[in-house]
Amino acid sequence: MRFGEAQERHRRAEEKRLATLERKRAEHRQAEAQALDEVAIFNRKLDEEREAYRAGEPAAVEAHLGAVLDASEYPLGFPHEHRIAFRPATGDVLVEIHLPPEAIVPAARGYRYVKNRDETTVLPRPEKERKEIYASVLAQVALRTVHEVLTSDPDRIVNGVILNGHVRTIDRATGQEVSPCLVTLSASREQFGKLRLSQVDPAQCLRGLNALVSPNPYDLEPIRPIVEFDLSKYRLMDSMDVVAGLDSRPVLVKLTPTEFEHLIRQLFEAIGMEAWNTQASKDEGVDAVAVSKDPVFNGECIIQAKRYSKLVGVESVQALAGVVEHKRAAKGVLITTSWFGRASHDFARQHGRLQLIEGPELKYLIKEHLGKDVIPGPVPPKRRPSR
Repeated sequence: MRFGEAQERHRRAEEKRLATLERKRAEHRQAEAQALDEVAIFNRKLDEEREAYRAGEPAAVEAHLGAVLDASEYPLGFPHEHRIAFRPATGDVLVEIHLPPEAIVPAARGYRYVKNRDETTVLPRPEKERKEIYASVLAQVALRTVHEVLTSDPDRIVNGVILNGHVRTIDRATGQEVSPCLVTLSASREQFGKLRLSQVDPAQCLRGLNALVSPNPYDLEPIRPIVEFDLSKYRLMDSMDVVAGLDSRPVLVKLTPTEFEHLIRQLFEAIGMEAWNTQASKDEGVDAVAVSKDPVFNGECIIQAKRYSKLVGVESVQALAGVVEHKRAAKGVLITTSWFGRASHDFARQHGRLQLIEGPELKYLIKEHLGKDVIPGPVPPKRRPSR
């Protein structure tokens, strides 16, 4: 009887074991199939990115080169920040890098042990030597960056590199954070390919490339970058002529968002600036970019256009301020068919580089520069006087 019970227990245990084994096999097959699907998706995405790169699509080229520079290893204390923009029309890559600060060169040349005092004294490095070493370090970083960009491009999508090297540090005179440009150069693939980097003197090599280098980099004396306006960091779109299609006294809030953005771009062009619209979903809140080389206003202007029929909140103004700082633009302009609150005007005034244009002023500017009489939108409520 005990034998029969033991046989039954064994049978049930075996059935349970086989059921568990089959379940585990099914889970393994499912996990294996999922892994194969993920590999296929990854490889398909990689193929798409490779094709986009070979087609010279800016986003793909920038992503690839960004990954290359991210993987570059530097000694401890060296910054690892960069921005990249590819110009498909010319094949040039604009690279902005952060250079190491002057403190990267040790103040001590060495140390000496004094036996009779049982202490270690510092052997200071002469200031002239520190300056020479620092200048060489900056030159080496610049040359290395250009080399990595070009050698990581076997398909030769990139024709040349324009590099600006900034250093983020503290101005000894003011105590304020500054980011002066200390190195800027433009080198074609053919020109750079003739160099034997293992044999060159870095500083002399930069001079041979006609690079502009700060005469006193250790003292943070800035230079002007070769490329003053980096419009390639924006995804620009083809222009649309909205003004020609405006009827008599059109209501601006009835325009589509795209039509309104192009109208604002045309307005800035009529004012006398060069302007471009940016592509939707890739503009970081930027609807248009305008550039003027007027001696009074010399810089890049970021434009946001709000086709609203109600109050534009202060958070929109704060967001524009963030984009202006991120893009290092000279000015930010927020234009709306409606109006802003007192908090928005106060914030813009305190920031100093923001301009708010409400419906009535927009109506005047369009009449003045485009010759169109328009209706912006609803009339804003009367503001209560400040107490």
